[in-house]
Amino acid sequence: MTDLRWQLPDGVDELLPPRARQLEHLRRQVLDVFHRWGFDLIDPPVIEYLDALLAGYGSDLDLQTLKVTDQRSGRLLGVRADMTSQAVRIDARRALDRDDGAVSRLCYAGVVVHANPQGVHETRVPIKAGAEIFGAPGAQADGEAIALMLDVLAHGGIERPVLVLGHMGVFNALIEAAQLTAEQQARLFQAVQIKSETDIAQELPAGALRDALVSLPNLMGAVNVLDDARAAFRAHGAAVLEAIDALAALAAQVSERNSDVDLRVDLSELAGFGYHNGPIYSAYHAELGRALARGGRYDGLGRLYGKRRSATGFDVSLKPLLATQQSFVPSPCIWVSHADAHGADAPRRSALWVWIREQREAGQRVLVALTPQEQPTADCNRRARWNEGGWHTEALSAPREA
Repeated sequence: MTDLRWQLPDGVDELLPPRARQLEHLRRQVLDVFHRWGFDLIDPPVIEYLDALLAGYGSDLDLQTLKVTDQRSGRLLGVRADMTSQAVRIDARRALDRDDGAVSRLCYAGVVVHANPQGVHETRVPIKAGAEIFGAPGAQADGEAIALMLDVLAHGGIERPVLVLGHMGVFNALIEAAQLTAEQQARLFQAVQIKSETDIAQELPAGALRDALVSLPNLMGAVNVLDDARAAFRAHGAAVLEAIDALAALAAQVSERNSDVDLRVDLSELAGFGYHNGPIYSAYHAELGRALARGGRYDGLGRLYGKRRSATGFDVSLKPLLATQQSFVPSPCIWVSHADAHGADAPRRSALWVWIREQREAGQRVLVALTPQEQPTADCNRRARWNEGGWHTEALSAPREA
């Protein structure tokens, strides 16, 4: 009989040594990058009241949010599936307190929980690190967020990523005149996301609008595909052309600031949880078939909390980055044998504990044997040794004098 106590829920994973240490090292590196770019760290709660966590964010986020009943209040709680919504709430509260319209830069890193995996073999408990810029409506803020995202990926070992740019304004402007129901819009959104021309065509009657939307999945490639988009959508209103021009300007800014990125455009690239309403972007790596980072502009979500603010930002999935990094080498360890730690005379032992504390305070890793049978681990390359009235280290393989 299988012992079910060993099993984890479907789509839930865990990291063991040394990869858990490697992930924590990466997380700290990413937070240091955010700090150097002037972003302030926040630590939102893992659970919130469901109505606050999902306020105005649509069905996609709702479907990905695990719900439980709070035994203290009887209200529904949600386990966060996304941290951007929490950053919006935090910024809105701070903006209301200040009421000065200042630009705010917030960052975070932590676990989110998905009710269902977002792709084949993807974890339901990804670790996300992200950064958000509030109060800056211009394309400069989008360019800053993208440059920061690429810097984070570079520190995660991603060389020459593929950056895909899109703009929600193109899709939104095209369907505005179609007078679709909310259900039809949702189906059409999904059809464009998966680039299914057949499904797109089935949602609309024959005509110029259907032809335009069916062409979206084919408008992808180098930046000059935007010239084709202008020609294809010239008859569909100024809003579409404005979104295309804004995307072209952002692409030029990205190219100017980031010479080592493979830049692409995809007008059928639509954002995940549905709250983006401007430029959007995703970063990929040639050896991985999924997006490592996603982001975009989502102006106005702060109104849900009483303060409408322009906003742009991104998040990065940290676990997939481990696959692209070089082999992780744990910090070398100093070994203290059981005989030295527990069998030496009292003055030597007292001096040993002081010496061990000094080594650890200096950043050294020290492993003290707790039983006579315990052996040094593979990362221990030196050992403690009493010599000339004090404790020192020697190579672990060196013979020890009696």
